[in-house]
Amino acid sequence: MTHARIAFGNYGEDIACRELESRGYEILARRYRRPGGEIDIIARDGQTTVFIEVKAREGRDFGEPVEAVTPWKRRRISRIALEYLVRHHLDESPCRFDVVSICLDRDRPVVSIIQNAFDAG
Repeated sequence: MTHARIAFGNYGEDIACRELESRGYEILARRYRRPGGEIDIIARDGQTTVFIEVKAREGRDFGEPVEAVTPWKRRRISRIALEYLVRHHLDESPCRFDVVSICLDRDRPVVSIIQNAFDAG
């Protein structure tokens, strides 16, 4: 992955965190890495632990950013989320999977938060 692509991804995550916090989410972790993958953001929304995938794109030439969260990606995030819940003794806690979709239209980010974007599995 190129330095520019990594920087763009970090920029998207920064935008996502600001938007999530403005909506009352508490950010618990960013770039939670485990063998087999990463979860971009882990947050708390009330009593719910939220695992968040951030997708940012410059324009919509290749579709909406949320469309890039493939079934394979959802399964990988779900496995890492389960490991996080067990490791932090939250396996009885409610949780969900959100996607933050960011599209940079004319350098102005358009941010959408899709709650319950997918089920574990």
